Amino acid sequence: MPVPAPYAESRPLPPYRALFAVDAKDFTGLPAVQHGPVSRLIPELVDQALERAGLHELRDAKRFPANTGDGVVFGFEPALLPFVLWPFLGVLDDILGAYNRQCVGPRIRLRASVHVGPLPDIDEPGDGNGTARNDTHRLLDSRPVKAILAAGSEQVTHLAAVISQRVYEDVVLGAYTGLHPDRCVEVPATVEGKNFSQRAWLYVPSPSGNLVQAGVRPREEPVARTDTPSADQETVPAARSGTQYSGNTQHLGEGAAVMGNVGGDIAYTGRSASYRGTNQHWGSGDNVTGDKQVGGTGNHR
Repeated sequence: MPVPAPYAESRPLPPYRALFAVDAKDFTGLPAVQHGPVSRLIPELVDQALERAGLHELRDAKRFPANTGDGVVFGFEPALLPFVLWPFLGVLDDILGAYNRQCVGPRIRLRASVHVGPLPDIDEPGDGNGTARNDTHRLLDSRPVKAILAAGSEQVTHLAAVISQRVYEDVVLGAYTGLHPDRCVEVPATVEGKNFSQRAWLYVPSPSGNLVQAGVRPREEPVARTDTPSADQETVPAARSGTQYSGNTQHLGEGAAVMGNVGGDIAYTGRSASYRGTNQHWGSGDNVTGDKQVGGTGNHR
């Protein structure tokens, strides 16, 4: 089949397909003997969550599904996006937590991404390949979602999801889903070594204490939105370098905003970040919560 020349003629737009992808944290660090069993386990856990969330239709009608070794990716009808965001992501987090509490092998902690866009889907080889598929994987590998999962307690935080701007606008802001906007944190999704930068939104179904302290809300917590910061949230002038914290506001000259305790290592690359109230905004690097360590010839936070 000849490769179409771009802009040479008009052609029908492929159908819009929603995309869901997950991969496992620290998969490559597992002993080789565990790679196969874990690779088979992840799609089983995802299917259990789909079943428990009442998404039987999606479980049985995945489009161009693929096992990526450390995770899975599949397409589905965009009409089901509201239910994937809520309750499916929360149910998947619950299933991962139940598994991790009773497992004798490695813990399964997942990053997830949700996106939508035009993709070929005509039951032929090459279905599902396109920019939307590529962006789904870039979102999955983006710095903020990796940082937030690394910062969360492995005892409590089992899943961190990144939602594309298109899905957030259409589904979350459109109020088609039970996922409230105040449970999402805006981030610039960038991938080290890749020419990729998009606005996206993080959702952590079960944030651990340090993430809650930083403004990431758990599922069961009622949300009261306010447009005007209270007296203890007033802006404190930022110093030329270093970090100042007052109330719920941080200002950084350089570095990463940190609060609470962090388990695991966080690599930070970027200029500045800021956090205020119930929303967080990342600069070009990672904004994470926890303690930092600086030493050697480079900084690792």
